[in-house]
Amino acid sequence: MPEHRAPSSRRRRGRPRGGDSGARERIVDAAVAEFGARGYDGATIRAIAARAGVDAALVHHYFGTKDDLFTATIDAPLGPAKAVPGMLAGDLDTAGERIVRYVLETWEDPAFRRRGVAILRAIVANRRSTSLLVGLVSREVLGRIADRLEGPDAERRAALVGSQIVGLMVTRYVLELPPMASAPVDDIVAAVGPTVQRYLTGPLGPPP
Repeated sequence: MPEHRAPSSRRRRGRPRGGDSGARERIVDAAVAEFGARGYDGATIRAIAARAGVDAALVHHYFGTKDDLFTATIDAPLGPAKAVPGMLAGDLDTAGERIVRYVLETWEDPAFRRRGVAILRAIVANRRSTSLLVGLVSREVLGRIADRLEGPDAERRAALVGSQIVGLMVTRYVLELPPMASAPVDDIVAAVGPTVQRYLTGPLGPPP
């Protein structure tokens, strides 16, 4: 009689395990940790896969290249910033403080902050990752703000708002620059909100 073999437990590399719906999220979490610990150049797909407990081929299956994976992880620090254009759908005359408060309250969540800080540290340490961030910010944040503001100086105003938001995240949460790092959220909103409001709707000096 022919020998009956048990069904093979092997699966094709690069394909999700049946029922392993959390693989993609584990890969992103592992990428955040690797990029934060080793920077963009030091992190490898193989190391990220090992940390996530998956095949390297599965990382490529979900994300393609390391650039693509890094771009996916940028969603953490840019989550609040990418929501800014939606906030501008309301009354522009009160949007400045609204934007600053939303960004700060999102980053005050410890789990969000840990992930965001790790990625921002990787970004500022590497020219390649910086260029990826610039492209994403320009497309997802500044372009949408400029579309809402319209006018001949809309792009300039959008860039100023973006610089204020990103600068706020870096000084408070990455550099932990005193006294910015320890200031109450309400105090920062009161101080920075009017500046963002001026960039949105107030008078600007002549372009440099």
